[in-house]
This record gives sequence, C-alpha cells and structure tokens, in this order.
Amino acid sequence: MLLKTFRWAFAVTALGLVAGVLYDGWTALGLVAILAVLEVSLSFDNAVINAGILKRLNAFWQRMFLTIGILIAVFGMRLLFPIVIVTVSARLAPSQAVHLALTDKDRYQQLVTDAHPAIAAFGGMFLLMIFLDFIFEDRETKWLGPLERPLARLGRIDMLSVCLALCVLLVTSLTFAAHAHQHGGTHADKAQTVLVSGIAGLITYLVVGGLSGFFEGRLADEESRRQREERSGGTGGGGSALALSGRAAFFTFLYLEVLDASFSFDGVIGAFAITNDIVLMALGLGIGAMYVRSLTVYLVRQGTLDDYVYLEHGAHYAIGALALILLVSIQYQINDVVTGLIGVTLIGASFYSSVRRNRAVRATSE
Repeated sequence: MLLKTFRWAFAVTALGLVAGVLYDGWTALGLVAILAVLEVSLSFDNAVINAGILKRLNAFWQRMFLTIGILIAVFGMRLLFPIVIVTVSARLAPSQAVHLALTDKDRYQQLVTDAHPAIAAFGGMFLLMIFLDFIFEDRETKWLGPLERPLARLGRIDMLSVCLALCVLLVTSLTFAAHAHQHGGTHADKAQTVLVSGIAGLITYLVVGGLSGFFEGRLADEESRRQREERSGGTGGGGSALALSGRAAFFTFLYLEVLDASFSFDGVIGAFAITNDIVLMALGLGIGAMYVRSLTVYLVRQGTLDDYVYLEHGAHYAIGALALILLVSIQYQINDVVTGLIGVTLIGASFYSSVRRNRAVRATSE
C-alpha cells in the first residue's frame, strides 16, 4: 500500500532532482531537496485536513485530486502564482513578469515580498474561517473537552465565525498592516490592501464552501430518499457510506484546491529565504506538494483518521495557529521553522492522545 500510494511521489522526486542538476548543477540538487522538505514540514497538517475531506469523494474525484489537482498545485501555485503576484502588484504584463523572474531574480523577489501583506491577509482569513467553523461545531468526539464544549455552545449563535473573523481582520488592518514588513526591512501602510485581500479570502471561503455544502446536502437528501424507498420495497438499504459525486464532488474538489492554495502561501514566501530562482522553487515545492498529496490519499485508504480520532482536531488547531501566524507576519518576519514546529507539535500531541484513547478503549472492552 505504501509503495503503491507514493510511487508517483518517488518518480517526481527522481525527475525533479535530475532536472535540478541539469538546470543548475549539483548545488541545485541540495536546494531542491531542502525546498521539498520545507514544503512537507509546513503542509503536514494540510494532508490531515485534506484527508478528512477527500474520504467523502468517490474514487474518480480522488484520482482527480492526484492528477489534475497536482498539476494545479505544482504549476499553478508553485510556478504561476508568484508570477501572477508580480504581474498584479507591479502592474506588469505576464511576459514581463516571467522575464523578470528569469533575468532579474533580486527584483522579482522584492516584488513578491512586498506583495506578502495581501497574500497573508487572503490566506490567513481563509484558514481562520476553517478553524473557527471547526471549533464552533458541536462534535461528538472532543479532544480538549473543557475548551471545546463551551465553544460548541457559542457556535449556536448564527454567523459567529464570520463576525469574529471580520473583527480579527479589522484589528489586523489597524495594527500589523499599518507597519507592514517590506523588502529590505522597511515598513509601509498596507491597511487598505489587507482589508480588501482579507475580505476576498472570506468571500472565497463562503462561496466555495457554501456551494460545496449545498450540493453535498442535496446529494445526501437524494441518498436518504433512495434508502427509504429500498427499505419500503423490502430490498434492504445499501449501508455503504455516501461518496460525493457530480456537482457536490466538483465543488468539494474546488474547495480542496483553494485550501491547498492557502496552505502554500507561506511555503512560497518562505522559499525565498533559500533561493530566489523560480525554477528551483517550482521543482522543490512541487516535489513536496506531491508527497503531501500522496500522504493525503494514504491517510484516506488506511482509514487513519477513523483510527486516530483526534488527528483532525490537532490539524485544525494547527490551521488556526497558521492563520494567526500569517496575519502577524504582515508586520513581523516569522521563521518557517517556528511555523513548522507548531504544526508538528499540535498534530503529534493529537496523535499521542488518540493512541492513549485507543488503549483505554481496548482495556475497557477487555
């Protein structure tokens, strides 16, 4: 199962490392490898969250996630996205932005760095909404009960997560955005930019998540009606779990891609601390993205989230931490090691709690 699931990740690794050597010699080999490790370390919580969503899709859309989805992740977010940033922020033609990325790498890095407040606000708000909607939902399984039970009761208030997210955005625009970090250690007032970008991130979450939930609800209603008809006809219900298809699956897939994009923001920006060569960044981050996608599929096929029930909790808390880190990074530079360690620590703690729970359950049953 392990080799079968990760075979494409291994193949992409080999091709990516060879391409790096051919492009810029043996030094590039080390840079590509470091970037791949950086991407995996920053996105492990992404894999856990994605697995919780991907397991609801049918086999066709799971394959789409590993094929079309990986093309979007590698070429869209890791290669084209920084160029789009430069095109919009510097008001250049796309061809000029590509030329700049290949011929004047320092200037290209400066433009991407200066666009960080807008990127961080968009991604931070999108991830913050995922975290808030999770902790305000009343779930049967609770990891940190004393904290999660009162939050679930608060979640009965309509639109609480949206109101709280907007308050966080307003505070961010009045504090961190007023002295946003820019290339060379300078600061600039980016309050309006952060407000607009943050609202765009919030709207994106509401639209994509809302459409996905709407079609998923319709599909669930149709499945319930079919099962009632089967039971009334004496044929017996097909007790298999509902696998999303059609429009419900499409919008869930779209939601996954936007989620992956939000997670990739810190990786793309952090990669400039290692190299400002867009080709090497695309190779290294692309390899890392392939491992994250393969890990997502592996978690689904192994049923890991069902066996270790607190993993999703730990991953969502890591998302909340990453959202706040993105917003704080508008003014202050935060080392990627800190970001990665916070995520790994939270997921590790939730995994350990899951193991202890499983042992207690087995002991009780015996």
